[in-house]
Amino acid sequence: MKQIKRVLRLLLSLTLLAPAWAQAQPTTPPPPSSQLTLEQCLQYALQNQPVLRQARLDEETNEATIRIGLAGWLPQVNLNATGQHYFQLPYTVFPNAEGVNVPRQIGLKNTSTVGLAGTQALYNNDVMLALRSARPSRQFYQQNTIGVRIDVVTDVSKAFYDVLLSQRQLDVLNEDIVRLQRSLKDARARYDAGIVDKTDYKQAEILLNNSVVARKQALEAIKAKSAYLRELMGVAGQHPLTLQYDTLRLMQDAFVDTTVTLDPTNRIEFQQLQTQKALQSAQISYYRWGFLPAVSAFGNYNAVFQNNNFGDLYGQRFPNSFAGLQLSLPIFQGTRRLQNLRRERLTDQRIDQDILATRNRINTEFEQALATYKGYYTDYLFGQRNLALSKEVYSVVNLQYREGIKTYLDVIVAQTTLRTAQLNYYSALFQVLSSKVDLLRAQGNLPVSY
Repeated sequence: MKQIKRVLRLLLSLTLLAPAWAQAQPTTPPPPSSQLTLEQCLQYALQNQPVLRQARLDEETNEATIRIGLAGWLPQVNLNATGQHYFQLPYTVFPNAEGVNVPRQIGLKNTSTVGLAGTQALYNNDVMLALRSARPSRQFYQQNTIGVRIDVVTDVSKAFYDVLLSQRQLDVLNEDIVRLQRSLKDARARYDAGIVDKTDYKQAEILLNNSVVARKQALEAIKAKSAYLRELMGVAGQHPLTLQYDTLRLMQDAFVDTTVTLDPTNRIEFQQLQTQKALQSAQISYYRWGFLPAVSAFGNYNAVFQNNNFGDLYGQRFPNSFAGLQLSLPIFQGTRRLQNLRRERLTDQRIDQDILATRNRINTEFEQALATYKGYYTDYLFGQRNLALSKEVYSVVNLQYREGIKTYLDVIVAQTTLRTAQLNYYSALFQVLSSKVDLLRAQGNLPVSY
């Protein structure tokens, strides 16, 4: 029966501790679905990226810090209890009738005091600093979270396009291998029939081997880039990712309006510097008004118990209570307040220079991103045209080769040109998509809500 009671107590303890233990354990995000679009990848990353979770925790930590500072405006109440026993009572001197000072013991051997003390700050420079900096501090950490979201969206989008580019390159190589296998078969048949010499099918075999090697490299590149995408999304383990996309939509998404003017205030880095300046202004006000006195109200209630017999100590209570105002005025601090004020003003001037440098850097980043996007977009347009031309040329040359008009060298050149045009086209397409992300980020218009 005793063992059963022990087991029941153990189970009850585990039941009570289970919620707290589960809350303390780090949660593992569920694996994403098998087919993922770019929007789904971004949604998953914004929910499960550890860096973004850390930014949210920083917000909550800062909120707790703000409330700790603002708690100084609320009444502070303390309960104090003391107890003491005199082994020898203290003496005092009383003059007798003849004017002779006679020592006498005073007090009782056992004394205990229970007191309730309360204070209320009426004005205090420290709590005023907490009040002034609460709003900009909260805004700064919110902006930090937005900055992290921008980084996550940028990195995940570009990694998504990078994986797609490798997959499309793999598709091109697979198509090229099929064409080369067919060419090798035809060249071998022509050689066996005595129409051509063996150089045709030997060249076809060389090209086929090169494409097989390139396909293997593309396969390994997809694995590595997919692993990097999983890391950016916050996917744990080796969970496979299958990306879903619409080529027509990607072609439509490649366009962006390049006539939009730059507004540096849209950039989160600029907004964070402005918030830092607001925080610095609160710090300057703290030292500027540091000469003002701290004023607070206080009240105390004490219950005193005294008796020579310890057993009867709490038999009778002797209460006392009082209230008042306290003023603390700094007179001279060795010019420390003035030097602190000077330091904070210099820091404020440095922030002004940071704002100016950031404005210039934002303008440079925008110009570079715009130039890169325009270059890749032009490459994409001409790549699209070249792809159509190379397909047409290959079809004509291949047909003429089969009819004995063209040599196999012409076929090799047409095949190589077609494969190069396909690779260049898809490379330009995904490069222009990636450069579009950089351009939107430079403008401060990159969407981060998914």
